[in-house]
Amino acid sequence: MTKKVDAEYYRQLEQIQAADFVLVELSLYLDTHPDDEDALKQFNQYSGYARHLKRQFESSYGPLLQYGNSPAGEEWDWNQGPWPWQV
Repeated sequence: MTKKVDAEYYRQLEQIQAADFVLVELSLYLDTHPDDEDALKQFNQYSGYARHLKRQFESSYGPLLQYGNSPAGEEWDWNQGPWPWQV
């Protein structure tokens, strides 16, 4: 059975995607500028922010990642979709 999703689902997912995009860009920048303290500080801030967003999303809508990256709840709900790539 697939769960129904609401507008909040998409809003939260968009925030996660935006934070992850910033982290990818900062990672690429830091690969070539490893001594940039401001960029490293920003990376760490966004890393914490992304973890927070993902915990918040998972508490409402279920796991985002598999293979131990997202903890299981009271029951195995990984198969309850929709998965982020299905929306």
